[in-house]
Amino acid sequence: MKDAVGRIQRVLVLGGGSEIAHATLAALLEDGPLTAILAARRPDELETAALERSGASIERIAFDARATATHGDVFERAFSGADIDLVLIAFGVLGDQQRDERDATTTVEVAETNFVGAVSALTHATERLRTQGHGTIVVLSSIAGQRSRRSNYVYGATKAGLDAFAQGVQLALADEEVHVMIVRPGFVHTRMTAGLKGAPFSVSAAEVATAIVEGARNGTPVVWVPRKLRWVAAVLRALPAPLLRRA
Repeated sequence: MKDAVGRIQRVLVLGGGSEIAHATLAALLEDGPLTAILAARRPDELETAALERSGASIERIAFDARATATHGDVFERAFSGADIDLVLIAFGVLGDQQRDERDATTTVEVAETNFVGAVSALTHATERLRTQGHGTIVVLSSIAGQRSRRSNYVYGATKAGLDAFAQGVQLALADEEVHVMIVRPGFVHTRMTAGLKGAPFSVSAAEVATAIVEGARNGTPVVWVPRKLRWVAAVLRALPAPLLRRA
């Protein structure tokens, strides 16, 4: 539970190996020690030494985004101790557009991870935080969800669905003490994007983390990283479809 000065002390990370998540925890640790519950498919393989040196107490939970029938047990375990101040939904897969657009099996796998799994996690998180009466949920979306493009429409579609669902949860929680923040970064330099050509306005995981921490403290509903990306998204939404065939 947050301390007397509002410092976040207990965080649940769904997608415990996410570089953005680890950078966010590092940024939060600048204010003092915290407990990080890292939920991942192979939690025992997560590298956490740097976080622990910075003052994090690490707990590990097995979590599979696509195994939605198990999510209730995951949240039961995560919330069995003290209250959780922040839930970070940070898992996802980029997929392979050229493969996925021709292979229904892999396309469904991307959709089950990025959309179905995230919808399940967000719903469980919402109900848990409602029960404890407070908390913040951070949902990692993407500018890719703002308009379908030829080069990444499979991934973009999953993020568009998640983004719309998260907006609906925000409306449902308008009169409650549970806050949902949607984070829409552009191209982020991480292991997931290694080898891909960078895009304009690319950012680092640390830059996304800084924006997440600032937004969580301020109760911001939507965070763009970088901020100017909101105007890029507006242009993308206005472009005629033929131009997007080459994007």
